[in-house]
Amino acid sequence: MNAAGTIVAAFGRHYEIELADGRLATGYPKGKKSLLAVGDEVQLSPDGQIMGHTTRRSLLYRSDAYRQKLIAANATQLLLVVATDPSFSDMLLSRALVAAEHEGLTTTIVLNKCDLTAALPAARKLLAPYIALGCRVVELSAKFDPSPLLPLLAGESSVLVGQSGMGKSTLTNALVPGAAAPTRELSTALDSGKHTTTYARLYKLPNDTCPGGTLIDSPGLQEFGLKHLTAQEIEYGFAEFRPFLGQCRFRDCQHDAEPGCAIKQGLAEGIIHPRRLDHFRQFISESRHGSH
Repeated sequence: MNAAGTIVAAFGRHYEIELADGRLATGYPKGKKSLLAVGDEVQLSPDGQIMGHTTRRSLLYRSDAYRQKLIAANATQLLLVVATDPSFSDMLLSRALVAAEHEGLTTTIVLNKCDLTAALPAARKLLAPYIALGCRVVELSAKFDPSPLLPLLAGESSVLVGQSGMGKSTLTNALVPGAAAPTRELSTALDSGKHTTTYARLYKLPNDTCPGGTLIDSPGLQEFGLKHLTAQEIEYGFAEFRPFLGQCRFRDCQHDAEPGCAIKQGLAEGIIHPRRLDHFRQFISESRHGSH
């Protein structure tokens, strides 16, 4: 008889599954292809074969022309972790926001390492266009006090996403006593975090601080391809574009050099930030030409 469970960790083609009674089991996918993610609710056969997953409420993943990389299934909230130091990519922020929008996830940007006050103004400046969009930004220092994030975690299935070195694992350890997620000092010479978390893992958050909440810590990434999305889906993922969609003179307007472009009018009016329009054009170019 098959047993129901939830994937709580992914190691290549092997998965750790928490069964309904709380026991942990190891499973492997049926067939050669593995299209399973942490957070998937699955059926496990007596011999350890994963027979399938239930209908997903969401699936956050990235893709390029060659492959897909699943990040988390059934999440309700994306926690985009950035830091004052090392520097972060605002383009990667835009990519993840589009992917989350497509899956119906709420998004919170977590600005970590706010104790490094010298680097704080530059980080805030980079986040200003997202704050103007209405994105929720929580400032904290995971090493000293993660409490500003706690009210947003109760009853949510949250997934941490961000570049290496932003402090995702430090945040996980602060939120989940006993998590023991691996952390490592930064390579300051390269101004880039070293990869520490090498696989995704789901943790149950403490009931006294975040009742009903779970947290998925995912490996650090440097890319977030959107090859799986159409141009229209990418366009809709830019929330500030929506009042202007369908208003261009030409139906197939690329929002580049065409006359009568409503998006460019939004740019001229200061509603659309030039950096965000640059991101959009980059994503559309990749979508057409198969890069990233």
